[in-house]
Amino acid sequence: MADENNTNATFYHYKLIKRIPVTRLLVRCYLLLPYIALIAEIFLFSWMSMFYFTLAAPLVLWIHYVISRSVLLLSGSSYHKRWKFSMQLPWIGYITDQHISFRLFRKVYTYITGVGLLLFLIFMFLSPLAFVVSLLFWHFWLLLPRFYAYARLAGLRKDGMIKFNNQDISYYKQ
Repeated sequence: MADENNTNATFYHYKLIKRIPVTRLLVRCYLLLPYIALIAEIFLFSWMSMFYFTLAAPLVLWIHYVISRSVLLLSGSSYHKRWKFSMQLPWIGYITDQHISFRLFRKVYTYITGVGLLLFLIFMFLSPLAFVVSLLFWHFWLLLPRFYAYARLAGLRKDGMIKFNNQDISYYKQ
């Protein structure tokens, strides 16, 4: 029985190429940004900005979720077991919890960035300016850790695999 399991099992062999640490200082600076933005919005617009700011955060999370699920569905990859909604810092939102292709990562977050910006620019004609600024802030704030990963992995081959952990970003070659 044990021999049968070994012959039918799938083994993945990944070679670690680069590990990018996510330091506590980086996470603390990341957490400080919403407070600074909220104070700036209250100062620049009005006290109603607090309402818009708190309303914009879950709306942007939902928009990111819908866009990324749509891209994953259209790409044809089996993502149900690989992607989950996370509230762990700094990876807030719909993100992979296993190894994933670097190309798919780039594709998903390119679409989230572009389609999200387009939607928020449409909101600019329909909503108060403070709400649109809040939407844009949360959009970029939620994508900032992914942009950090993308920038740090920019010089590496695009056919690798990446994995996000709380303490680091790992890039593997298959």
